[in-house]
Amino acid sequence: MNKIAVFPGSFDPFTVGHESIVNRASKLFDKIYIAIGYNAQKDALFSLDDRIKFINQVFDDNPAIEVTHFEGLTIDLCKKLNANYILRGLRTSADFEYERAIAQVNKAMYHGIDTVFFLTMPEHTPINSSIVRDILRHGGDASRFIPAKMNIKNPIKNK
Repeated sequence: MNKIAVFPGSFDPFTVGHESIVNRASKLFDKIYIAIGYNAQKDALFSLDDRIKFINQVFDDNPAIEVTHFEGLTIDLCKKLNANYILRGLRTSADFEYERAIAQVNKAMYHGIDTVFFLTMPEHTPINSSIVRDILRHGGDASRFIPAKMNIKNPIKNK
């Protein structure tokens, strides 16, 4: 049986913290789907197509990493992809409380799923997509917060 994980998120944009978690998790899983979900509560800076393209640039040399997108419940996507694991990163204790509650509800809804948590590397703890998005929206240089292989252009400077 292959160990298949889904790493869900909006990834707007994908950060060095996300990259670190996927690279570390790839040692444990045979396949990781980076699943870009639709979040009606977030005002996206990058289109879905751009986010898929950016993440594919990061992992273009790793066939065990695949980028997909979905709407609806993460557990429904897991069932569709035959994944038995959800991959999540934890930056703070507040993240843990939030993610633990979601993991427990997911387990109650689908007994075939387990959530695996990775602690963020200390140097990535302050980095999150919302902050990086804000830097980009205001014309700042966010290059040290996004993976080097991502050919991302500042959408504000390029309008």
